[in-house]
Amino acid sequence: MPMTPVPDVTLTPVASFPEKYFPENLAVRGDGSVLVTVLLQQELWIVPEPRHPVLVHRFDHPVTGIVEVLPDVFLISLTEGYTTHESHLARLDLTGWTPGEPVAPEIIFTFDEPVRALNGSCLLGPGVLAVADCFAGLIWRVDLDADARGAKARIWLAHDTMADDPDAEVAPPRQPGVNGVRYSARTGYLYYTSTAQKVFMRVPVDPGTLDPAGGAEFVAAIDNADDFALDEEAGFAYVTRHRANTLDRVPLIPRHGSEVRHVAGEPFDELLVGPSSAAWVPGEEGRALYVTTDGGTTAPPDGIFRNAMLVRAELRPRTGS
Repeated sequence: MPMTPVPDVTLTPVASFPEKYFPENLAVRGDGSVLVTVLLQQELWIVPEPRHPVLVHRFDHPVTGIVEVLPDVFLISLTEGYTTHESHLARLDLTGWTPGEPVAPEIIFTFDEPVRALNGSCLLGPGVLAVADCFAGLIWRVDLDADARGAKARIWLAHDTMADDPDAEVAPPRQPGVNGVRYSARTGYLYYTSTAQKVFMRVPVDPGTLDPAGGAEFVAAIDNADDFALDEEAGFAYVTRHRANTLDRVPLIPRHGSEVRHVAGEPFDELLVGPSSAAWVPGEEGRALYVTTDGGTTAPPDGIFRNAMLVRAELRPRTGS
C-alpha cells in the first residue's frame, strides 16, 4: 500500500514570549484560547483573542503537563525534576474566569517515592489521568474524585524504554526518558515518546479497567522527540522534535517506521526553533495544529536565541500528490 503523501505545512506566528522562556505544554480551551505552561519561569500563560499572552499565575515549582479533566477545570503538573523531585498536581478552575483576573490553584495531590520528574500527561478516561515520570522511567495512573479535588496514584507501567540516560553525551539539561503521552480511544493504545531512548512506543489499554492490557510495543525510532498530537482518523502522530527543530509525522502502527517524515522545519525555519508540544486547533483536527516553541532556550541553533512562540501549523494536501 502506498504511503499517504506528506502534507504541505504553513507556519504562522500566533503569539510571542520573551527569549529564554521555555513553553512546555499547552491546552486549548472551549473558547479557543490557549493555555501554555512555562517550565523554567514556573508560570501559566493564556493566549486569548486578540493574540497577546496574559500571565495567569506564577507557581512555586516548575510547570510541565496540563490536562482539562472537567469542563474548564485543569490539572497542572508541578515538579522539581532536577533538584528535590517534589511533585504535585494543582487544580485550576477557570469557569467564568476572564484573563487578567486572579486565580486560586489548589494542590490536590502530592506524589511519594519513586517520583522523580513529572512530564507529559493525558486522560485515559473520565477521572483517570496518565502522567509520565521522565526520570523515574515510568507512567503514573492518577484516579480523581468526582470533582477533581482529591486523587490517588499508583504506577501504571514501567519499562526500559521509558528510562532516561544520564551518561548520554548530550549538552545539559539532562534528556528526559518518557516524555509525551497521549491516549487514543479509537486504537485502544496509549502512545508515548522517550527522548533519551529515541523511540515512539505504544501500550494496549484495557477499555474496562484502563490498565495496560499488555507490554510496551516499539512503533518507530525517532530522536529528540518531545510531545505530540494524534490524528486518530488518519493514523498518524505529529511529533515535536525539540532539539532538532522539526515537526515529524509518525505512523501509529508498528513496522512502518520507514515512513517517519519531517513535515516542517526541514529546511530550517525560524518559526520552529525548539518545538515542545502540539495540540489540534478546535474544529480543525487533522488540518491545523498549535505548536509551542522555546526559541532555542534548550539548544540554540548557531548559538542564537529567538523568542519563544505559539505557532499555528496548517496542514494541506500536497498539490499534485
